[in-house]
Amino acid sequence: MFKKVLARFFFFLRRCCFKSFSTNNCVKGIFKSNQPVVLRGNGQINFGDNVNFGVINSPLFYNTYVYIEARSKDSCIIFGDNINVNNSFSIVSEKKVVIKNNVLIGYNCNISDSNFHDLDKNNRKQTDPTPKEVIIENNVFIGNNVTILKGVVIGENSVVATGAVVTKSFPDNVIIGGCPAKIISRLDS
Repeated sequence: MFKKVLARFFFFLRRCCFKSFSTNNCVKGIFKSNQPVVLRGNGQINFGDNVNFGVINSPLFYNTYVYIEARSKDSCIIFGDNINVNNSFSIVSEKKVVIKNNVLIGYNCNISDSNFHDLDKNNRKQTDPTPKEVIIENNVFIGNNVTILKGVVIGENSVVATGAVVTKSFPDNVIIGGCPAKIISRLDS
């Protein structure tokens, strides 16, 4: 009994500590967190209903946190309804990232809509001049250790296999995987 009370208190303190690192004042909606969540940047972050971060009985629970940053005042991150995200998740936007409804995301996943630095060798210290929005459609299942890069749209009902690096868009009802990701198979509609 004492161990459970002590553990709950520890997790409460940990969430409070990480919350103090949050700087974003443009947050709408609420979410549930089992793992600490840091909200940063100057852009809009919107949460729909039933958005959950962190899974206690899963890897990376004790030593990581969730990082969400809408970097500039023009950037936007939108979470739809009924989204469950495992541990060690990060999402950074310089333009727009939309995660629609009923999405499931595994642990250690990263989503970004920018390269963050200009790829031109003469402008490398400048920010990416062409961020491109990312859209995760309804009912997508994203496995563990997945990276989703700028300009990607993942179609409705699709599955992203563990370890995939997604560099381009994919249609509805497919299983994708690999580095770079490609279609592995199609799902029955």
